[in-house]
Amino acid sequence: MTVISPQAVYANLQFLDQEDAVKNASYRELAQEILANPEVSLSWRQAIADRLNDANRLLARLTVTRDDSY
Repeated sequence: MTVISPQAVYANLQFLDQEDAVKNASYRELAQEILANPEVSLSWRQAIADRLNDANRLLARLTVTRDDSY
């Protein structure tokens, strides 16, 4: 398991729409590790969850077409 600071994970999430799929998966995995870690402050976990949620919504808008369904 890679040890990375919540600040670095938060910063990396801003690049989700600019990186390749492998790098994006790595960023998302690190974010999930932070979110599951109760030793990380609630404020950092909330900030990371919000940024990840925003990135997911952007990805959905960019990739889901009118004819797609969930």
